[in-house]
Amino acid sequence: MRAVVFDYFATLTDPAAEDERRDTFTATAAALGVPAAAFWTAMSGSFGERIVGALGDTRSTLAVMAARCGVTPSPEALDAAVAVHYAGARRVQRPRPGAVETLETLRSKGFRIGLISDCSSELVENWPANAFCAYIDAPVFSWSERRRKPDAHLYATVAARLGVAAGECWYVGDGGGHEHQGARAAGMRPVLVTNAGWPGSGRHRVNADPEIPADVVDDLPDVLRLIR
Repeated sequence: MRAVVFDYFATLTDPAAEDERRDTFTATAAALGVPAAAFWTAMSGSFGERIVGALGDTRSTLAVMAARCGVTPSPEALDAAVAVHYAGARRVQRPRPGAVETLETLRSKGFRIGLISDCSSELVENWPANAFCAYIDAPVFSWSERRRKPDAHLYATVAARLGVAAGECWYVGDGGGHEHQGARAAGMRPVLVTNAGWPGSGRHRVNADPEIPADVVDDLPDVLRLIR
């Protein structure tokens, strides 16, 4: 095994942060001049569109969301909303305890590090400033690739960018998006992070894997017991 590929949300990021997402959307809605409840409904309902880039960049996406709520924000309001939305994204993307140290340890052992994330535009646009950017050799984003997990293209792409065979990769994630199903089909060895220390975090997991992988850990740093 030569590489480890990670999921992003609730795997590298703090699982508790997802509970704050509604508050961050409320702040964006206020900047747009849109009712908070309507904006939450629009954003939640557009998840599938947003993560494959169907609505464009963050500014374009927020303009579409406002229009779906019956509001046409001024250019100034839209600019302000983008800034507020970015700030909210940084909140919900904060690293989980031990995540950076885990990546540092894996790199010190000679592993290549990849990422596959079902994500919208704000993660991609701000990736150079992300806390994990320096540790990820091959980031693959659904928004950029116009495909979402468990699409085989994503797993093949990350392996190719890492310069390894898929069969030489571990895949570590919390089990959303049928990601382990895709990893297994690609030939990777999946590891489930249960997030047992964050009761209730599983309710945010979209399209949970139907099968539990053979390798299971409760917290991200525990993968170091498996990956040596």
